[in-house]
Amino acid sequence: MSDVYDPPDTPLEVIHADHEILVVDKPSGLLSVPGKGEHLSDCLLSRVQIAFPEALLVHRLDRDTSGVMVFALTPSAQRHLGLQFEKRQTKKTYVARVWGKLEPAKGEVDLPLIVDWPNRPLQMVDHENGKPAQTEWRVMRLEKADGAETTRVRLMPRTGRSHQLRVHMKALGHPILGDPFYSEGPARAFPRLMLHSESLRLRHPDGGVGVTFKAKVPF
Repeated sequence: MSDVYDPPDTPLEVIHADHEILVVDKPSGLLSVPGKGEHLSDCLLSRVQIAFPEALLVHRLDRDTSGVMVFALTPSAQRHLGLQFEKRQTKKTYVARVWGKLEPAKGEVDLPLIVDWPNRPLQMVDHENGKPAQTEWRVMRLEKADGAETTRVRLMPRTGRSHQLRVHMKALGHPILGDPFYSEGPARAFPRLMLHSESLRLRHPDGGVGVTFKAKVPF
């Protein structure tokens, strides 16, 4: 990833839309919300609001992460969904490709995180001052990339800290491929961050019924 913001010129991909919520498949390389400055104004929120002017932000994905993102279409839906995220009542599943052979086949990372102030927006593990952060993982399969071993893995965050999955995988010694912040050398030399929000389960604001939305993994 270069420092130049060059968001993809792709059409809005709607997964679901009704009277309360809108679910879209966010492309990698596009900000969720505007950054500081006119050059960072293009974002998923602004693109969504062209087609759905009433759309309201509920949560975010990192610029280089792709996949399922939900927006509210009414203020009451925004409050309802916001509380679900705040109380960790949503269930998120990500797919990532990481460097090396991740073992064992499943496990959990429990490492507190805090912003690395001199190097922000980077985050780091801090056992004294960090906020609790937990991530479960399940290995899907081993894969080869230019002769090197990599692992495709499902990640289930229990908390929603900034860069949580990226820092936790690096802490295990298996950084996510293509990560411009937390990988280096051949692990970094991929066309995009290999992290995708595959599914999101939540309670619908109208009636509270559990619903799951999915977006196909593009790598």
